Amino acid sequence: MQTASDTGPGSYGGGRAPHGIPATAQPEHDKIRRAVMRVCLGLLTISATACERESAGQPAKQPPQVGVITVYPQPVARTTVLPGRTAAVMTSEVRPQVTGIILKRLFTEGSEVQEGQSLYEIDPRPFEAQLAQAEADKAKNEASLANAKLNFARDSVLLPSQLAVTQQQYDNQKALVGELVAAVAADAAAVETARLNLNYTKVLAPISGRIGHSNVTPGALVTANQTSELAVVTQLDPIYVDLNQSSTTLLRLRQEAAAGEIETGGDGAAKVILRLEDSRAYSLPGKLQFTEVTVDEGTGTVFLRALFPNPEHLLLPGMYVHAELQEGINRDGILVPQQAVSRNTHGDATVLVVGHGDKAELRVIETGAAVRDQWVVTGGLKPGEQVIIDGLQKVRPGATVRPVAASDRATPRQS
Repeated sequence: MQTASDTGPGSYGGGRAPHGIPATAQPEHDKIRRAVMRVCLGLLTISATACERESAGQPAKQPPQVGVITVYPQPVARTTVLPGRTAAVMTSEVRPQVTGIILKRLFTEGSEVQEGQSLYEIDPRPFEAQLAQAEADKAKNEASLANAKLNFARDSVLLPSQLAVTQQQYDNQKALVGELVAAVAADAAAVETARLNLNYTKVLAPISGRIGHSNVTPGALVTANQTSELAVVTQLDPIYVDLNQSSTTLLRLRQEAAAGEIETGGDGAAKVILRLEDSRAYSLPGKLQFTEVTVDEGTGTVFLRALFPNPEHLLLPGMYVHAELQEGINRDGILVPQQAVSRNTHGDATVLVVGHGDKAELRVIETGAAVRDQWVVTGGLKPGEQVIIDGLQKVRPGATVRPVAASDRATPRQS
């Protein structure tokens, strides 16, 4: 016999759970209900925690702090780095001017020599004999000339009487005097030549500078005006630096200078800074000395030559160097650190600037030449705008930021 408890609406005996849920699905339903309750409790806990933090005075999450610089117009030197090589201002090859045997070498290889200093001595004895012979010939003809002049003077007195001297004798004596005058002049030239050859037996330094190695030793036979030099003297102070610049760049610079966009030096000589092969800076500045008037058809470049003082002889001819040529000064230039500039998918230069409401704004800019670790901005930025240079990895365009001067964010390095 069934009881009411077995058949009532709340009984499970009839195979139905309360609210019409089958008895077999009841455990699954309880699990879902418990999970929903746990989620609701978690949300309530998070909300309560946030309220407690806000009531306790803890700040909410702050925008990221970024380092910025304020751009403004300033004088910017326009420079170009060009490769080049050093060249001596003067080089002189020492050659003999007479033929003879080298008796002595009178210098130390690699030393400094002065103009007019004796470098070699050639055996002078043959030239001393030639000088003595020329002087003797001159003296002989001078004596003959003196006698001929006396005879000519006597004939001039006797000629009117036609008794002792005929006209033919008078004319012959006059011609003899003329011949002897010419002979004496020739003898004087021969004496001077012999004296010069004797002086040439001392080979002198044609210029002041540093002399290299000697190609001959004492005892060697040298000939007048031979093709091979005895030694080479090179002047090292000052020294040239030869450069090549694109004709396109040179034309652009002249157009910008004519338009007043850049200012050049008043004396027209551009300042040049030099860097050596090991990237060290040369301590003394130079000046642009010379610009070629023609363009090399093969390379499209113009030859430039700069002059540098070289008192310590640190620069030697043939060295490879880099010259930083100051082309002019842009009085209203804007500089941005290269670390702040990136490129978009089109290859355009971009920076992040702080816009209205302290929001990061992506800005496309135009860049010119590089000045050390900065770009010269020729378009896209206005004076007074703030450019983000630090903390870029934490910022996206449109995000709110907290700008701080880059110098204030710098941490002093501990020594």
